[in-house]
Amino acid sequence: MEFLIEQQDVWSRLQAETRPILLYGMGDGADKILRVFAEKDIHASGVFASDEFVRGHSFAGFQVKKLSDVVQEFGEEIVVVLSFASQRPELLERFYALNERFDLVAPDVPVAGGGLFDLVFLQAHAQEFEQAYAWMADETSRQVFADIINFKISGKIDYLRHCETDKDEIFATVLKPHTQEHFADLGAYNGDTIRELLSYTGGAYASITALEPDRRNFRKLSQYAEERLDAARVRLVQAGSWETDTTLTFAAKAGRNSALAGQGTPTQMRALDSVLNGAPCTMLKLDVEGAEYQALMGAKETIACSRPRLNVACYHRNEDLFALPKLLRTLCPDYQLYLRHHPYVPAWDVNLYAAVSV
Repeated sequence: MEFLIEQQDVWSRLQAETRPILLYGMGDGADKILRVFAEKDIHASGVFASDEFVRGHSFAGFQVKKLSDVVQEFGEEIVVVLSFASQRPELLERFYALNERFDLVAPDVPVAGGGLFDLVFLQAHAQEFEQAYAWMADETSRQVFADIINFKISGKIDYLRHCETDKDEIFATVLKPHTQEHFADLGAYNGDTIRELLSYTGGAYASITALEPDRRNFRKLSQYAEERLDAARVRLVQAGSWETDTTLTFAAKAGRNSALAGQGTPTQMRALDSVLNGAPCTMLKLDVEGAEYQALMGAKETIACSRPRLNVACYHRNEDLFALPKLLRTLCPDYQLYLRHHPYVPAWDVNLYAAVSV
């Protein structure tokens, strides 16, 4: 694989580490990392948090400390393991400052699904990754692809900074929103992507169809639509996105990370083809927390007939970087594929964009 630079994955490196390993952050990401530590016999020396979150509490058996306390105890020669995700500019600057001062890594653990994106996984799917890389339509996409791969292997956040682009670039060059868009938003959250789209069209649109399964998110979406959108041209559906109309179990977390789960609330799922029932679609966005493959399958007739420009989240599952490009090339061989990473650490907000022509 010509794009692979890193020859040791972050987990092997941490296994061999002799310096103290300190986790920065708490929550689901830290829990996942600590589970891998236990499986691989990697030993953490402690946990620290941003000063404003240190209140004398414990996490995973460690007293949560301030960075200054950690440095006083262990010195500067430590390995910092970033254990949470953020796109907030002030936190990104904090990450970058820690990266300058310490040896910092951000191990990649999947948002959805199991397994690790390590060298074993990469080599097992080498041909599929190489094919996906070859499908990328421009040099920026190939650079993003390479940098994301090398970040996922190494945990080095410099790769993420190297391939960041502002969303204005892809909107201007590939998505090119216009005033007569028939927009379908799968995983609409509270309407944030609808607001983003309308910021490029001066608020104009032909129609909007939005699916959101979480009850509380849907309430916020409905309030936004009622206050800002024309009810005659908007259809809101409280449902998740899937390949068929069905009912599945859904873990409602009232946020961006709501997802399908083994236990939770039975939730209606809809295929976009069924919802639209032949209605036009010129632009389609999918951010459905790991169900992007199934949601695209549920939109295959819409894609075949309308060939909408696509904005597809491509970071929830380890296989997304090769499975989603392959599926899009199958559903519409004329699609040109573009990969972009917008500012986020770790490698979230990696999106696959598609258009028949630009």
